[in-house]
Amino acid sequence: MDRKKIVDRHSPIVTGIEPRAPLSVGNGEFGMSVDYTGLQTLPEKYVTPLSTQSNWGWHATGGSDRFSLNDVEMQHYQGAPYPLFPEDKEEAYHWLRQNPHRLQLGQIGFLFYDETGELLSLEAVEPVKQQLHLWSGVIESEFTVDGKKVTVKTACAPDDDLIGVTVSSSLLESGRLVVQLAFPSPNVSDQKWENTLALNWEENGHHTEVAEQSDQSVKLKRVMDDTSYMVGWSWNNGEIKQVADHQLVLTANEKTLVFTLSFSEEKIVEKPVNEIFAEASEHWESFWSNGGFMSFEGSKDSRADELERRVILSQYLLAVNSGGSVPPQETGYMYNSWFGKFHLEMHWWHAAHFPLWGRSSILETSMDWYLDILPKAYQLAEFQGYQGARWPKMVGIEGEQTPSPIAPGLIWQQPHPIFLAELCYQAEKDKSMLKKLSDVVFASADFMTSFASYNKSEGVYQLGPGLIPAQENHRMEDSINPPYELEYWHFGLGIAIEWCERLGKDVPEKWIDVRENMAKPRVKDGVYLAHRDCENTFTEKNHDHPSMVAAFGVLPGELIDQEVMLHTLHQVKEEWQWETAWGWDFPMCAMTAARLGELELAVDFLLMDQVKNTYSNNGHNYQHDALTVYLPGNGALLIAIAMMATKTGFPEGWAIQHEGLNDIYR
Repeated sequence: MDRKKIVDRHSPIVTGIEPRAPLSVGNGEFGMSVDYTGLQTLPEKYVTPLSTQSNWGWHATGGSDRFSLNDVEMQHYQGAPYPLFPEDKEEAYHWLRQNPHRLQLGQIGFLFYDETGELLSLEAVEPVKQQLHLWSGVIESEFTVDGKKVTVKTACAPDDDLIGVTVSSSLLESGRLVVQLAFPSPNVSDQKWENTLALNWEENGHHTEVAEQSDQSVKLKRVMDDTSYMVGWSWNNGEIKQVADHQLVLTANEKTLVFTLSFSEEKIVEKPVNEIFAEASEHWESFWSNGGFMSFEGSKDSRADELERRVILSQYLLAVNSGGSVPPQETGYMYNSWFGKFHLEMHWWHAAHFPLWGRSSILETSMDWYLDILPKAYQLAEFQGYQGARWPKMVGIEGEQTPSPIAPGLIWQQPHPIFLAELCYQAEKDKSMLKKLSDVVFASADFMTSFASYNKSEGVYQLGPGLIPAQENHRMEDSINPPYELEYWHFGLGIAIEWCERLGKDVPEKWIDVRENMAKPRVKDGVYLAHRDCENTFTEKNHDHPSMVAAFGVLPGELIDQEVMLHTLHQVKEEWQWETAWGWDFPMCAMTAARLGELELAVDFLLMDQVKNTYSNNGHNYQHDALTVYLPGNGALLIAIAMMATKTGFPEGWAIQHEGLNDIYR
């Protein structure tokens, strides 16, 4: 396969305003999105915010210790306390949901002037062509201002939170084109809606101080409550002025301007622009040249090129947004969803594809975070009366669970670290991985066995009540034995047992007992129910995630009757309210169809014509205008494609070439 040729043909090209699909650069720890000018000049014309974010940039309004979970009411289920509802502690409840939140580190863009020095209206600015060159990681933008050509190149350093930019235009030396750096307020206290698209430009609550300045650089210190960070701006020619408390303007005096913009918690990284571009090019060429790769060229199905486009762009976007040292938020560095916090049940969808596509080292970097917060996971389990470690659902970088009507009741994130650790091990067969992550695996298994309760009358271990299934429209007090969670408990404990055996450790008898005696999912009218006591899965409850099918698809389904699952899947296909589903549901169903041998149906699920299965020009999985970016959908697509390529195959008429994929999916 000519990898470069295939990658190049899917490099996004923009010839006008695409308000929901800005292009972006980044490196896994840091990312920046830009409009068609190559910077963040026209935010008001974009539905998706033009953001600059990092994994280290977090803030808490009023300081990190303003409230704690002790300040909210706890609801008890099966004797365990959960921070579910605000009741009379609404201020603390909302503060804890909003904080800590991920910071918008700054916004940089152009200002345009006419010959008399008056600001031009944006109607004078017209896009010509913009392209993200995937092979080099460079965004090249061309546009006109009053008919005058402007060319911009933008790249991100692969190992530093550092942007390099080159600008060429006759408008520069005449002072009609200048560059502005501005800083929004970090405060989100008035934002109850969790997908925070608009930036806050209030002056209150933050400070921008010039820490150091020379003829060709300035270092700024940003301060807000108990948070601070540094910004470095360096250029080759021109003059900088601070025109407002949080606004600086750079005026060049030549036709070419090159500059770098650096962000850091403490120390600014300085590097020439040409070095940033060279490093980015080397990094992305290596990324595409190594690891897994696929081509659908020659397929008879007219949808093949679109599927290939989604696969290529998803690899880039997930490396940029989901390949860092902590689990990502669902919108990556594009903008804040759920205040920038991670959803740990989504980490698997974001990142399980990395080992499957020959890039396990990327996943391994975020597995260290589980080790970092393991003490808090132990504390959470103990607080609720369980053994082992309980992983929170919605969580900031510090590892504290977030109060929510739903989040604290979910459990399907509990086996995720076991599954992810196993994928890392299988990809490399490195025994040091077993020792490194064994505490995470074993503590997860201890919680899982402690959480399962023994039903004496049936002689089985059950899950619930006191949980909310992955299909989140069920009540904690009603939900017992959802199929996906039952199978995941069985599967995860099996892996934990294998890890004991590989390390020569005795297997706890409780693990074996719970695994061998897990309840089986309930069947009614030939299909699996959402949970044991749900009588109307395909009437009133046929919305949100059809997660029952994940028990044989995402998982190998040792507790599952395949004929029953086939009936269930077909009923899901025909009767589900697909407009209520989420982006990862379509690949999830495809995996189930593929395992059942329904390969045509699997592809139909992957490419189902539904709004939430839309992939924008920039490759992002669109859900709706408050969630224009949804990376779990991209990750799920890559997982399903890798599983089908290595295990089940594709339907007749599909010409599939692949190399570098790891056949490690069970």
